[in-house]
Formats: sequence, structure tokens, C-alpha cells
Amino acid sequence: MCGLGAMLHVKLIGTPRIEDSASDVGEVRGQKPWAVLAWVLLTDRALNRRELSAELFPDADDPLGSLRWCLAKLPRAFGLSELFIGDPISRELPPSITVDVRAFWDGELDICAVGELLAGVDLPCGPEFSTWLLVARQQVAARIAALLGEATIAALSRGHNERAVELAELSARRSPFDEGAHVLLVKSLVMAGSRQAALEHVIEVETLFRKELGGDPSPALALRSAARASVAEEPPGVWTSALASTLLHAGRAAVAPGAIDAGLDCLRRAGTQAETSGDRAFFGQCLYELGSALVHSAWGFDDEGSLLLEQAALVARGAGDMPTAVASLRERGYADALAGRRPEAHKHLQPARELADADVALLAGGHAISAFNLADWGRFDEGIVEYQEAVELARRSADRGREAWALGLGGWALIASGQSRDAVSWLTRCLTLVRDDKWVSFEPWPVAVLAGANLGDQHDHPTARNAFEQCFAMSCQLDDPCWEVRVVALCAKTHLDNLLPRGIALLSSHR
Repeated sequence: MCGLGAMLHVKLIGTPRIEDSASDVGEVRGQKPWAVLAWVLLTDRALNRRELSAELFPDADDPLGSLRWCLAKLPRAFGLSELFIGDPISRELPPSITVDVRAFWDGELDICAVGELLAGVDLPCGPEFSTWLLVARQQVAARIAALLGEATIAALSRGHNERAVELAELSARRSPFDEGAHVLLVKSLVMAGSRQAALEHVIEVETLFRKELGGDPSPALALRSAARASVAEEPPGVWTSALASTLLHAGRAAVAPGAIDAGLDCLRRAGTQAETSGDRAFFGQCLYELGSALVHSAWGFDDEGSLLLEQAALVARGAGDMPTAVASLRERGYADALAGRRPEAHKHLQPARELADADVALLAGGHAISAFNLADWGRFDEGIVEYQEAVELARRSADRGREAWALGLGGWALIASGQSRDAVSWLTRCLTLVRDDKWVSFEPWPVAVLAGANLGDQHDHPTARNAFEQCFAMSCQLDDPCWEVRVVALCAKTHLDNLLPRGIALLSSHR
């Protein structure tokens, strides 16, 4: 039993244990008590004794008695008799007891404890607990990966390069097939002055991917990309500071219609010039433009983009350029939302909206990304309200691009919430704006989602299929694999929807 009155720490990640503030371990023998403790503490609902006993003691002669025996062990280990009583079982813990998984969800990273949830616990049980444990382990692993990535980017942005190498190496070791983890490790090695080690690691990863996955990693891990020592490495030559501004404008102009490679090249070169010019505000703007382009427009470059956006926010705030700082935080939030890292997205979006103050254009962007995060989280009602606010603010600020983006993504949220007719109106307006402004790189989104909305609203299927095929052609031209795959799936669904009624009729006629 741990010391009475001491702070107790429940460690469910790695080998489960209970420690007090002096690192003395409270003994809990057997796997079943740990399974009971983890399920009771971490599930999102109260559990009653009958379902717990049926799931965790499916072969016992007296499942409820076995559960009582397990529950009796836990209060003794904590030295608190009032824990885990009642039916449903009480999950409340006093402030003197902490749980490592809850701390991870609150954003606290302990790199000494980044193993598997309930490591070593493998016991016969019912299907509900087995499924819960499988999902919970994946969620904890994803949360740890997100925190490691966040900490690595923060360390790199602040010049703590050795710390970044330590964090990135741990992340890459835990997730050997996560390209993002390897990109950050290579970046960290380069920033720490170990360029040769970075190049060797890229080669090792390429070999691993070819052997185990049968293909190369994405271009984000290519030698000339991930192992780049600075924002952009230029061939020898003389460049003027005036050229940096020209390159920045050229890069923006190229990225918007979908000329990604040419645009990124210009933006990288603009960043190089701005970095050496001594103009910190302009350098922050270049970092923002490049980071945003990598996140929005380039497949597989989200991690490099996030790093640049973090640096842009720091540089811009230091230079007093609040609009660029806000935009950088907002786009960092978008990158996290895109990757499903909901708490991290909120962490960046909240200060972005606070710093925006009363700037209508900046607020429009913050509401739009917050809406995207909420809708992808499954919180559609909240997300749609945020999209409506974003559309209104974008119109007030005459930001047609932001209005189109909010209408397009908001249309998808409306479809997902069963409001197909409203979605058609939003998406039609979005497509008009996109085509008027020749925003080619975004056009596949409203084309395909509008076709999906028409399907949901019982519009003509062949028309929708033609729209899907048009979208697929645009996606291939833009080299956008996300939309290529999505549109093929939607086309197949349309085809099946057309065939299904005929199939049912044929089967009925043969009865």
C-alpha cells in the first residue's frame, strides 16, 4: 500500500503501476485489476458491475464475485477505502491521485513514459472490452505521437536542436512507418549540425520503406527536401533584397492556381533572401507563406509546413507583426486539424483568435479553421455555426477566397449533418467564387462535394457522375492523390446506387 496522504500517480502507460511521490510502488497483483482500473477510469461513461463482470470474467463461475475481489484490491493499493464503490462504479478520484493518460490528454508530455497502454496486459475477455482496449491503445499512441511532434517543432523553432533530436528520434523509433516522424528527425539532425547523419537516415528510411512497404516514401522525405539545411539552399549567385519581394509575389501567384512546384521554389528562394536581409517582419511573412503553401498545397509536407509556421509565429510576434503571427497560428491549427490532432489544433486556434482582436479578416480565418476542426471531430452543429460566422465575416472583409473555403468545407459539414439542400446552396456559391477567381487547386472540392450533395438530395445521378469524372480529371492534373482516391470511391458508389434497385427488382422477379 502506498503512503497514506502522499500524492499517488497511476501509471497506465507502459507496465501499469501506482507510485507515490517518493516513487514507492503500490502493489496490485494480476492483470484483471489493472484492466478493471483502466476501463473504469478511461472510458467515457459510467460502467455498471454486471457489464464489467461479464466482459472481464466471461469464464468465471461467479463473474460478479470475481469483480468484487478485483475491486477490493484497488482501494487497498491506494490506501483509500471509499474508491470504486457503488453501481455504476464511481470513477471520481481525489486531487491527490493523478492518472498519466489524463495528463497526456491535457498536453503533458513525459518522454520517460511513452509506451503502450497497459503494456503486457493480455487476458481473455469479452468483445466489448477487447475492442475498447484496442481503440484506447491506438488513441494513446496517436496522442503520444502528436505531443512528441509538437514538442519537436517547438524545440526546433526555439533553437533547442539537441532536444529536438532526442524527441524526434524517440518518435521515429516508436512509429517506424510514420513519415512525419522521420521528416522531423532529419530536420532536427540538420539543424543540430549532423547533416551527414540526416542524409544517412533518409537512405535508411527509403530502404526500409522499399523492403517492408514495397515503395518509396513521399517526396517530403526526399534528400533535397527533408535534408535541406535552411529554408532553401540556393546555388552560388548574387541576389538582391528587392528580388525577395518579387519571388514572394511570384510564389503566391503560382501556388494559388495550382502550379505548386514552381510556387514553392519561388517561396523558398524568397525565404532565403529575407533570412539574410535582416528584415525580421518580412522574413516572418516569407516563412508564413511557405509554411501555409506546404500545408495546403503540397502532399506529404505538413510536418515541414508546421515547423515553418511555428517559426513564422515566433518571428512575427518578435517583430510586432500581429497579423502574420495570427495567420501562422491559424494555419498551424489547420495542419493539426487535418491530421486529426484536435487538442493541438485548439491550442493554436485559441490564441490566434485572441490576438486577432477586432480584425474581421483575421477572425474569419480563425472561425473557418475552428469550424473545420469541430466538424471533423463529429461536432457538426457547433461546426456549422462557426462556418456561418466565418462566411459572414469573410463577406464583410471582402475576402472571397476565405468565403469560398468556408462555403466549400461548410457544405461538406451540412451534408454530413443531413442538410443536403442547404449544402447545395452553399456549394453552388462556393463554385462560382472559385471559378471567378480561377482558384484551380481548390476547384475539385466544391465540384465533387456538390455532386455528393446532389446525390443526397435525389438529383440526377448521371449529372453527378459527370461531375465526379470532371473532378477526377482535375485531381490527376493537379497530382492530388487524396481527391483521386475519393472521387473514384464516389464514382463507384454512384454506379452501385444505380445498379442496386435493378438488382433488387431482378431478385424479386425470380422468387
